[in-house]
This record gives sequence, C-alpha cells and structure tokens, in this order.
Amino acid sequence: MAGKVDPELERFLQEVDEITDLVEGIRSDDPAVRDEAFQKADEKLVKDSEESDVLEGCGVKTNRTLINKNPPSSAPPGYSNLPEKYGMQGNEGMSQEKFLSILERDAEERGERRKESEKLANALKEKGNAAFKNEDYVTAVQYYTEGLEKLRDFQVLYTNRAQAYNKLGKYEEAITDCKWALKCNENCVKAYVHMAKANVGLKKYEKARKYYQKIITIDPNLEKMVKEYITLLELDQKKEQQEKRVMEVLELGNVTTKAGREALKKLSSPNKIPFFYLGGLRFLTELMKECTEQTLFRINGGFSVINDNVILRRSLVRSQKEPCEVELCVSVLVLWKAVCHENEENQRTLITSSDTSELVLNLLSCKESEIYKECLALLSTFLSTEYGRDLLLRNLNLTRFMKILIGFTNYSDEASDSAMKMLTDLIPEKKFRKNIQEDFATHVIPSFEILLKNLKLANRQILPQCISIIGNIVSDKIISGRVAGRVEFWESCLICIDESIMLITMAEYREILYTLLGLMINLSMEQCTTIQVKAPDITERCISLLASTDGGILTRAAGLLSHVLPQSDEVVETAVKAGMVKKMLTFIKTGEKTTIRYAAKILAICSTRSEEAREEIVKNDKKFSVLMKLLSLDDEQVVGNTAVCLSHCFEIPGAAASLLRTDIVRLLLKHAGGDAKETSLQQNAAIALGKLCLAEPRHKIQLSELHGLEILMSCMKYIK
Repeated sequence: MAGKVDPELERFLQEVDEITDLVEGIRSDDPAVRDEAFQKADEKLVKDSEESDVLEGCGVKTNRTLINKNPPSSAPPGYSNLPEKYGMQGNEGMSQEKFLSILERDAEERGERRKESEKLANALKEKGNAAFKNEDYVTAVQYYTEGLEKLRDFQVLYTNRAQAYNKLGKYEEAITDCKWALKCNENCVKAYVHMAKANVGLKKYEKARKYYQKIITIDPNLEKMVKEYITLLELDQKKEQQEKRVMEVLELGNVTTKAGREALKKLSSPNKIPFFYLGGLRFLTELMKECTEQTLFRINGGFSVINDNVILRRSLVRSQKEPCEVELCVSVLVLWKAVCHENEENQRTLITSSDTSELVLNLLSCKESEIYKECLALLSTFLSTEYGRDLLLRNLNLTRFMKILIGFTNYSDEASDSAMKMLTDLIPEKKFRKNIQEDFATHVIPSFEILLKNLKLANRQILPQCISIIGNIVSDKIISGRVAGRVEFWESCLICIDESIMLITMAEYREILYTLLGLMINLSMEQCTTIQVKAPDITERCISLLASTDGGILTRAAGLLSHVLPQSDEVVETAVKAGMVKKMLTFIKTGEKTTIRYAAKILAICSTRSEEAREEIVKNDKKFSVLMKLLSLDDEQVVGNTAVCLSHCFEIPGAAASLLRTDIVRLLLKHAGGDAKETSLQQNAAIALGKLCLAEPRHKIQLSELHGLEILMSCMKYIK
C-alpha cells in the first residue's frame, strides 16, 4: 500500500461516515428527517449493485443485491425491499421496525467480524514490535503489512510501519503511511513525528519543521519534546551544510584538506613504529582549526581509522601502559578533543561508535595523570553544550561515571576541581538523577564512605564540595532511604566527625564538618532501624559539638540532635543529663532563627519524654520568660513546639501558678483559636491552655473574661 493511494481504503473511510449518517437519520424522531434517510438508503442500495464490507475496510465482495422495483404501499416511504441476503423474497414488503432490526443484526455481524480482525491485527502488531525491537525492520514491515490486511483502519499499524520504513531509509513510504494514519485520526502525534523524521531524511528540513510545530498545536504539553526534535533537525541541517562545504573545498584543491586526507592514509598503514603514528596524530590535531577540517576528518572515516589501528587501539585499551603508549593515548585524546570542539556531529559519531563510551570511562579511571587530565578535558568539551551533555547522559554508564568522578577527591591536582564541576553540572539533569537512582547506594556511596574514613588522604579543599554534591543527590526520596539504612555510612560519618573535631581549628576541617552535619541532618529525617541503632553514638558527637564556639557548627549539631532524639528514650535521658535543657535555653536567648527553631524542638522532645527535663526548664526559665517570648513569634513551628513544652511543664507543681498575672492565657488562646496553616499549632496551644487551667484554676477567670471557654471546651478532646 505504501507509496500509492489505496482506493479501497479511501472508499472505506468515506462510506463509514455515510452509513453513520443514514443510521442516525433513520432513528430520528423527526418524520421528515427519517423519510429523507430512508430515501437515501434506497438510492444507495440501487447505486451499489455489489455490497462492500465497508466497516471492516477489507474490500471483500458479496452477493448482488436485488431491489424490488415495485414496492407495496405498506412499505415505509422512500424505501424499497431488502436484499435476498436477509431472507426477503422479491415481492415481500417490510416495516420500518423490521428494517431497523435487520440493520442492527447486520451491524452485530460486522462487529463480530471486526473483533476477530482486531484480534489478528493486534497479534501481528506485537510480532512486528518484537522484530522492530530486534532491529529487524524488514520483518517488522512484513508483520505490520499483514496486520493492515486484516484491519485496514488500524492507525497504530500505519505509524509503526512508518517508523520501520524510516529506519530502512524508505522515507516516501513512511510519509504515505503517516498520511493514512492521519485519515484515521487527524490529531495523531506519532504520524506527525514520523512524517517529520522522514522529511529530515529527505533533507526537506522546512517541511519537517512545520510538522513538528503542528504537534504543539495538538498538545502544547509536548513542546519540550518538539524542541528536542527540532534541535536534532537543525543538527542534521548543519551536518549537510558542513559536508557540502567540504566537497566544495575539495573541488578547489585546498592544500590543508589534502594534507588531512594524506595523514589519515598514513595512520591507516599497519605495522609502523609508535612514533610514526604519534607524528600523524599530532599533525592531524594541528589541522583541526576549523569546522571544515573537522568534517573532513569525519567523512573520511577518521574515527574508524584510529579504532582499527592495532597499535593505537592497544595503547587505548591496555590497563598497564608503556611510556610510548601513554604518549599515543594522550595524543588520541587531544585529537578527539580538537575534532569534537563545537562540532555536535563529531561528538555524536565519537561517543556512539563501537565501545567508545566504556573506553572513555576506562581512560578516566587511569592512574596516569596525563591521560585522565586529557580525558576530563575531552568530556568538558561535551558538557559545554546542551546537546553534548545529552549525548553523555544517553551513552555513558552514569553510575560508574559518578563513582570515578568522586574518586578524584583523593587527587591533589586541578583534576579534582574539574571532576567536581562536572558533577555539579550534571546533578540538575533529570536523566542523570533517574539513571543513578537504582545503584547509587550500593555502587557510589561505598567510595564516599572510604573518603570520610581517610580524611588525611583526601583533598580536603574539595571534599566539602563533594559532600554537598552527595547531599544534593540524596534529596531524592528513594536514594535517601537506601543511604540512611547503611550502617557503614553512619559509621564513616562518625569517624569523620571525630577527626574533624580534633582539627577543627583548621579551616578546611571546619568546612568538612559543617557540610557533613548538613548531610546527616537531611538523612536523619528518615525513619529506619539503622538510625535508631546509631542514635546514641550520633547524640554523643552532637553533645560534644555543642561546646563549639562556631555558630554554624552549633546550629547544625542542634539540628541533627532534633532529628535523632525522637528515635530513642535512652538518648533523651543522655542529653538531659548532659545539660541539654540549659544549653537550649541559652541558644534561644542568643541564637538566630534556625538555631531557635531547633532548640524549641529539642526542648519539646525532652519535656515530653523526661520529667527531669521538665523540672530543669521550670528551674532555669523563671516564670517561663524565655518560652513566653517564643509564643509571640510568627514562626508556627517554634510556637507549636513551645506550646508542647509548656503543656508538659505545667505538670510540675507551682509551674502554672508562677504565670498568674501574665498574659499567658491570652497568648495561648490566640493560637488555639487562630487560623494557623498547621492545625497542630492550634491543638498544641489548646492542650497547653487546658493543662494550664487544670493545674491552676485561677487562670479560668482570665479565660472567661476573654470569652475563651467555648474555644477551650471545643479543644478538650485533645487533652488526656
């Protein structure tokens, strides 16, 4: 069918609409519309002397239809007798009801036949899809064609076959199939995609661009996808222009281009000494000044020449390299960088050819500094453009790539800076994060743990950046849960803290500790048995850090404590005995907003679980002057935790009485009856207010004066 108009399908698509209109007309409540429909049905029967299997579109001829030329007066107006296929004799008339009954029976028969056709067509579609997946496009086309013979209006078969035709370079056939798909569904996005790709193959770029733009009018949500397709279109157009320019230059007999071709021929020569090839590589690199020379390298098989050269190939793949092999390897990388500089098509050709993506990672992990530096430089060339970055994301083993880059934290040269910059650039990419999600905790984190356990061997200026990168990655919920469940991770963090505490006066260790605490705070929000088990050890380190004079360290130590303390009653008692209450009250007096938030939470946790903590708060915060100030803040989290803390402290004899002649009732009532975003704040304030009045009934007088009894009664269900 591809490549020409199929008259049977054309007729099928037209007659489906005609039959639908007739049936709707016959069933109309309007007598005039109904009579007109019967008249058209009669005319159609006369016109179609041979009935076609219209609904299935299969073009199967059936028996001739006999029309009664003299219908009896009992027949409905405008309608002749039915064909013999329905069991009617030549002179037999028919009522309107019987006509509709027979039409319905005929439709049911056609429906059954269509179901069978759909079943067969779907089975053939699946076979075609399997062949397409195996890159057997010829077989895929055969199966899709057989499917269309079963069901001529199967839209998916047209778009699937068009895709296979595109793979085979049969662009005209692909376009024809897309047009048939659009006859089935004028808003078929896949039809426009494959038709655009076919036009790109035919080098009809503007027409392809219009088809891509049409997709946005159908579904604006596909704008990003269309943008990617148009980017590829522009790259193909640019490639054609580049190669056209090369041909023009060659015809002019340009000396440089001739020299480049000669150099490639020499590199193809077998069994030469390494320095022979070394000279050729360096000569070619010098020639790669412009796009013309880069394109000439590609169209003359430059990448294949290097890959097929036994000596060059050996220098690239051997793990233990001789000095001359190191030089050859470095020269190849330098040439590749020159060839791929701002040349997207060369980048694509290189990274997708043979096993280059794996080879690049092997070279990146090489211990020879000259090699891994040039490898980093080559990869930086890719990362400098959106297209090049996408090529790496699609073709590299990203988990291994990240593991290697993190390993550069052990290096003391500028390579570690380049590695961290690469990771920083890649982390925001959704493809990168999604790709590493599955193996990050088992393949990448162990390398990171080794770094934390061996600070003296790491590049301590770079390590804080590495820790921040890990922290960014573990913001993913799946990754976070898996990392938090690793005992080895928490143990390595504790070892790093111990060493950093001893050398915290050195700025580099302070930065390591600061960023590590931030990472631990984020991961400690996970609820898992591993954190519960390690909670005592983590608490011990945090308590020691609270003696620091560094505000940033103090704040983060408090933050980590606020997450770890709820994990165990044991650690709460340890913290209280270590003077936690007094420290937190001091933080509230002198700390900044974040510190105050953490301190209020810690006091709420301690007062909830420890009577000793409640007594300490009452003892050290006379008339609750510190906590009362917190109730006036506009931070709902702080106010809520303060209310929790107060409600427990009111259980201490005399605590509630100490607040007589203060505005505690007004403050708590304000929050209990307010419209806070978090209902927990209202509940906590109501509970505190209720406990206040129960502990000291004289507060009820002020509550009554403020008309707060109704609010309190409505919240009594929260009070145990």
